Parts: sequence; structure tokens; C-alpha cells
Amino acid sequence: MKIVTLPDGTELPAIGQGTWYMGDEDAKRHDEIQALRTGIDQDLQVIDTAEMYGDGRSERLVQEAIANRREKVFLISKVLPTNAGFDDVLAACDRSLDRLGTDYLDLYLLHWRGRIPLQETVDAFEKLKQQGKIKRWGVSNFDTDDMKELWEAENGRNCAVNQVLYNLTARGIEYDLIPWLRDKGVPVMAYCPLAQGDREEILQNEAVRELAGTYDVSVSQIALAWTIQSGQVLSIPKAGQAAHVMENAKAAEITLTKDDMQKLNKEFPPPTSKVPLEVV
Repeated sequence: MKIVTLPDGTELPAIGQGTWYMGDEDAKRHDEIQALRTGIDQDLQVIDTAEMYGDGRSERLVQEAIANRREKVFLISKVLPTNAGFDDVLAACDRSLDRLGTDYLDLYLLHWRGRIPLQETVDAFEKLKQQGKIKRWGVSNFDTDDMKELWEAENGRNCAVNQVLYNLTARGIEYDLIPWLRDKGVPVMAYCPLAQGDREEILQNEAVRELAGTYDVSVSQIALAWTIQSGQVLSIPKAGQAAHVMENAKAAEITLTKDDMQKLNKEFPPPTSKVPLEVV
């Protein structure tokens, strides 16, 4: 398994598990819990959720999935920008901890920027660290200017990660955000690494399909392997079936060659100028 290193030296497997839309349908609950447990067994240590996902249903599902396995999981949740005020962050964290059935988070993220001053949110995150309720904090959906502003806030440089949209069809962050984060030693966490609306554009692409045949893997595995190729990106694909989780885990074993990367660059060109941060 490829590794991504956080600023504090913590090493994590480069592929984790996302939970967006998980917990929404009772009929899928058993399969989703089994999928998450399978991922833990396959060393997909990172599980990412948020208070927003299903209005807490995702966190409750994760609680059940990680029961008696908490020590094997690097657990992430996110606070909504409407709850980003100092006291609101503290209260939101307590609610998430309760839904997750744990007394601490390994990482707590601001889901996206709102109207609350960043300093107030950072102060709350630092308070939660002092209380032992979170081990570290980070942000999500922050563009380069947002990161620069955060970096100037008191304790803003304690940011451990920036979680953003990143896949073969959404490469805008390569122009300035990824280089800026690399310079500061802050890794990227890629959500929707297999895309959403543009998923078929990747899965039906002839170059991707040819590479899948060459490596005797699926096209999804090629697309996922591409996201973690640099060593700076930790991808969190969502998988509601155990078989899909196994497939994702094996993607970490694929090392694409320089020629492979050039073929993909031809089909999915990297940005040549600033692109506004894409979000879904």
C-alpha cells in the first residue's frame, strides 16, 4: 500500500473510504457496513464522513461499522460552515462524537468556507485539540487564496490536510493549489476520485481501457491509481459493496509508468492556467 505522510509525521495508506450518501437507505445498510469493515480489514485505514452526510446518518452507520475496531481506524468528520463559530464548532464536534460512538476524532475538517472568520474556527479547532476531542484538524474545498489566508491566521499552519475534488476530469488544482500545498508539506485528500457526472468519460476512455487491459485490472482501478501516483494525494472513494472495496484496495498496488502518465495527460490534459476550484 502506498503511503501519504501528514505534517506531524503520521503515515496513512494512500487509499481510504468515503461515506457520502452512505446510511441513506435502510436496504443498503448491511452491505455498506460490511463494505466499510472489509476496507478496514484491507488496511483502508482512513474513513471519512461528515455531519452533513444524511444529516448524521452516515456518522451513525460508521459507528456501527467500526464497533470494536476503533483503534484500527483513522476517523475523519467535518463541520458545516454554518457551525463554524467558536461555540458552534465545539457543540457540533460533540454531536459528531456521539453519533460516531467515540471520544475523539483523528482529523476534523471545516467542510467549506462560510461567513465565519477563519480565525474563530481555527481557535475552536485548537481548543478541541487541547480537550483531546480531536488529534488534528484541516480544511476542505479551500482554493489557493483560502489556504494563503488560513496560513496567516494564528495557528493556521497547523492545518493537516486540504480535502478537494480531484480526478482525471477535474485537474485544476494541479496548476497552483497542489504546488502550494506541496511547498507547505500539506497533503491533498481527493474526494470523488472516480468522478461523478463525468464518470463515464473516464470509464469509456480508450486510453484508460487500454491501460486496464495492460495491467489486467479494471478501468476504475487505473483511474484511482492515477490519483495517488504523486505520493501527495490520499484518495477516499466511496464503495457500498465489499467487492468494490477489494477492487479499490488493489488499485494501490498499481504503479503507472511515465509513458502511461503521458497517455493519460493526452486524453485528460493538465491545466495550463488558473482554474477556479471545482466542487460537488
